[in-house]
Amino acid sequence: MAARVVIAGVGMTPFVKPGQGAPYDALGEEAARMALADAGIGYGDVQQAYAGWVYGDSTAGQKALYRLGMTGIPIVNVNNNCSTGSTALFLARQAVEAGAADCVLALGFEQMAPGALQTVFADRPAPLADFVAAAEEKYEGADRVPMAVKLFAGAGYEYQQRYGAATETFARVRAKASRHAVHNERAIFRRPLSVQEVMDSPRLFLNLGRLDCCPPTCGAAAALVVSDAFAARRGLRRDVAVLGQAMVTDLPTTFGGGDMMRVVGADLTRRAAAAVYEQAGIGPDEVDTVELHDCFTTNEVITYEALGLCPEGGAEGFVRDGGNSYGGRVVTNPSGGLLSKGHPLGATGLAQCAELVWQLRGACGPRQVEGARTALQHNIGLGGAVVVTLYGRA
Repeated sequence: MAARVVIAGVGMTPFVKPGQGAPYDALGEEAARMALADAGIGYGDVQQAYAGWVYGDSTAGQKALYRLGMTGIPIVNVNNNCSTGSTALFLARQAVEAGAADCVLALGFEQMAPGALQTVFADRPAPLADFVAAAEEKYEGADRVPMAVKLFAGAGYEYQQRYGAATETFARVRAKASRHAVHNERAIFRRPLSVQEVMDSPRLFLNLGRLDCCPPTCGAAAALVVSDAFAARRGLRRDVAVLGQAMVTDLPTTFGGGDMMRVVGADLTRRAAAAVYEQAGIGPDEVDTVELHDCFTTNEVITYEALGLCPEGGAEGFVRDGGNSYGGRVVTNPSGGLLSKGHPLGATGLAQCAELVWQLRGACGPRQVEGARTALQHNIGLGGAVVVTLYGRA
């Protein structure tokens, strides 16, 4: 990184089921106010804002942020599927690092509808058509299940075929997520689940069950991204810095050879993670905790290897031996992840950021990762983009 960029404040609303919370603009305002209060500055100090959301009308970012004040600053609306929140964070970090601004707000929010994700505009080409076609060409019956289910079920099944992993491995990931969420007051599902409960949940497609899937939720999260010099001048927190960050999109190899793990972003994750480790000058063995994109248990298993947390083909042993939890190699999704916390698409990346900032501050109470000094964030949006960010404690 060319210049030291710090996260001076974060905020996150509790995530709730669709229809049970405030509208998106109120959620966005609440998360932004939380981040500003955490940083100890006012909205008038913010020089730029990047507002992320997936399901909504144009300039929804202005609608949310105007509730804080109409200061005339640039407000850029960001929509990058499930990686929207971390894309807003990426743009905020770039602006600060480049010297275009000293204090930038990254905001993500989502007001979702119940049920599986659907195509909104059926009268025009679907951005995910090539992704969907890859699954439907490979697996019989894929045309009869929801879009994300067919993609991530296919990727998980392919992983099993390649490495011989048991379906129970995915269930262990879900049970681990539920144990972590017990101590997270912002998570929507906090009841511990047994491996058997997950295994017994209704099968949706291939080896993917209902409890292997994250729920759609509504919520918002935000981060104040500032230059180290600005933080020093204003007496703000400087204890959590961005050590490396990369955003990548698809190459032709995504669709080469019908590899479903590539289709759902495994190669993108490898490229982004490699760039971040190089920027920071550390390896995956030096990461203390990770918030990764566990939209499905299958994706968490695939992502362990793509991030270098375990060897290729080694995820099953990593999970079985507890390497992904407290007392193990690296604590993954101490928040409970998307599986337990929920997945309001535009807010997810910034909710991950908030959790990791709290972890590095030592402010997570019973779910605190002891001695955490480095934290890795992974956020993926099909269509597609992966953002990987590494944070360090001063």
